[in-house]
Amino acid sequence: MASERLHLHICEQLRDLVDILQDPSPPPICLQRDAEPNRAPLVEDDGEVPSDALPRFHLEKVVSHESLVIGAIENAFKHMDDQIERERATQHVSGGCCALAAIYLMGKFYVANAGDSRCFTLDALLKLLMDVFLSHKKYQGTRLALRLSLGVLPQGFLRPELLGKEFTHLEFPRRIQPKELGKKMLYRDQSMNGWAYKKIEEDDLKFPLIYGEGKKARVMATIGVTRGLGDHDLKVFSSNIHIKPFLSCFPEVRVYDLTQYEHCPDDVLVLGTDGLWDVTNDKEVAGVVMEVLTSYEPNDPCR
Repeated sequence: MASERLHLHICEQLRDLVDILQDPSPPPICLQRDAEPNRAPLVEDDGEVPSDALPRFHLEKVVSHESLVIGAIENAFKHMDDQIERERATQHVSGGCCALAAIYLMGKFYVANAGDSRCFTLDALLKLLMDVFLSHKKYQGTRLALRLSLGVLPQGFLRPELLGKEFTHLEFPRRIQPKELGKKMLYRDQSMNGWAYKKIEEDDLKFPLIYGEGKKARVMATIGVTRGLGDHDLKVFSSNIHIKPFLSCFPEVRVYDLTQYEHCPDDVLVLGTDGLWDVTNDKEVAGVVMEVLTSYEPNDPCR
């Protein structure tokens, strides 16, 4: 479903911003209401601003056009996920998927990644110019643990009922053994960057919300990514604990400004999801791409 409709949601979100993006001035903070009969105008249209509202204008944030595009893409992913939730029964959508999208707009590439996907550019010398995305499960375990912790642990801390009395949101260097009750062990909580010691209690024997490192890291011992679409009915094995509350459909969006770099016919943008990166790596893909490119003349239409 996502492969057929995600781009439609992205187009719909961006279509509403055409006039704003074409205007070089900063985006308006508040849009006027649609013209309807018997509808009172906005305060901003009255020509006079109430005195009690004046101080707030000094605190307004300046929003760039780039941020507006990023927000539109994020909203599109959310609408896609909502559609999957609504139609999963009639469309027979039982699982979930990762999603990777690249949008070229006004001289910039906006690349949105939700899941174990990756995108990068390469030049004729096979030097990776920019690794746009660090996959959630393809790179070093420390980064994976950090990414998972940022998105998952706060939810487990703020809503412990979602853990079903089976998991703990605290992070330990390894699984705790019953014989270690009463001892002090290194741990960190959802708001901590560093580590500290705490006395091991019985609750700490629960299975950790995040377990494993690198490619083997899993949330609730089930899924290896925290971003993606779908999976609304995914549960922990042999339990009634839903995993969806710990997953985010909002993508990570990175921007590649084409005007800041010089490009040649050998520059390539490579996009791949887990089906590719499970069996190969960046350098191997770069080698294959350049091997194909060098077998054709730069002006060859088949290239």
